[in-house]
Amino acid sequence: MIQLQKIEKVYRRGAEDVHALRGVDLRIDQGEFVSIVGPSGAGKTTLLHILGCLDSPTRGSMVFDDIEVDRMRESELVEVRRKKIGFIFQQFYLIPGMSVFDNVSLPLLFSKKGVERAHIESLIGLVGLGERLHHVPGQLSGGEMQRVAVARALVNSPEIILADEPTGNLDTENSELIFQLLSSLNQKGLTVIMITHNNDLASRAGRVVRLKDGQIEKDRQR
Repeated sequence: MIQLQKIEKVYRRGAEDVHALRGVDLRIDQGEFVSIVGPSGAGKTTLLHILGCLDSPTRGSMVFDDIEVDRMRESELVEVRRKKIGFIFQQFYLIPGMSVFDNVSLPLLFSKKGVERAHIESLIGLVGLGERLHHVPGQLSGGEMQRVAVARALVNSPEIILADEPTGNLDTENSELIFQLLSSLNQKGLTVIMITHNNDLASRAGRVVRLKDGQIEKDRQR
């Protein structure tokens, strides 16, 4: 599904060049559950942003679903993100004044698609919040807000879920709920790539990729 070859990412910070990624080669097949781990500053989020077509590498090539991403225009990348990728972030990014139903529906409005109520309600039910349709984020716990974010990530029927520290703000019980939810989605055929500092959860994914200093230190199948 995704093939990275010799990916480098260099940021300019004042007079200094910061090498976030250094020659990363990585292949991810459809249906995998991959956790990406490593210390802070290892390049995890940078790698996830490149995998999600949110950022471009300084050097190297990326093929996504047989398409050479580095040759695509920004308008084409937007379509890839909307149609093929669901994003889950540590900070949830829910709109405070909007209901659970409206927060989950939001990507459909950006995609100029019609909102099918049954589809939205089925996703909210899938994450166990069927009785919270009309609640706003301020009425939800952290775990519930993250489950809303998972439902929102699924609303466009993506092929891949990219999760950046999805349990980082959650307690142990809610972290387990989110992991089990991602695992069940993967068992249904969805590709899941998850950044996490939780080594216990990471070890239970089908594959663990460890980054250090912008390079892949280990790549282990369970």
